[in-house]
Amino acid sequence: MPLHAFGAAVPRLGPGAFVAPGAQVIGDVTLSEGASVWYNCVLRGDVAPIVVGARSNIQDGSVVHVTRSTDGTFIGADCLVGHLAMIHGCRLEDHSFVGLGAIVMDGCTVETDAMLAAGAMLTPGKRVPRGQLWAGRPAIYTRDLTDRDIARNRAGAAGYVELARLHAGSGETLP
Repeated sequence: MPLHAFGAAVPRLGPGAFVAPGAQVIGDVTLSEGASVWYNCVLRGDVAPIVVGARSNIQDGSVVHVTRSTDGTFIGADCLVGHLAMIHGCRLEDHSFVGLGAIVMDGCTVETDAMLAAGAMLTPGKRVPRGQLWAGRPAIYTRDLTDRDIARNRAGAAGYVELARLHAGSGETLP
């Protein structure tokens, strides 16, 4: 079973939330309506809360954790978190995008319609402003996102809601 209590804290799932087989959701974690947690992800809300907003997705192999020195990890609505991302003690605002293999460290914020590129590392306390793309290790400002970039990112979040619905109804696990 992918849902685990930690002390008195129990994961909470909103209507239509999807947790794939093999994912582990532990403790004080809230998955809002239509949110999805994909295969082999770990969301561990043991020392502070994790909130995943409506229709946001945490893609395969990603880790979301918290630290006692923050108020937890908050992921807003309609966010994309790419495969193998590490999200730790930070804030992802609505419609933000974190690319494949990226790392977002304690106290960071990725603002609405901002993007952290694949493989980037956002060091503690940094902020990616609205409409900007940051890349590199450590991540730095690269360019402003175009209207087309923002529209594509927003469409990606909507596509994952539909994909989660299909995976949830795809039947039983084969031997």
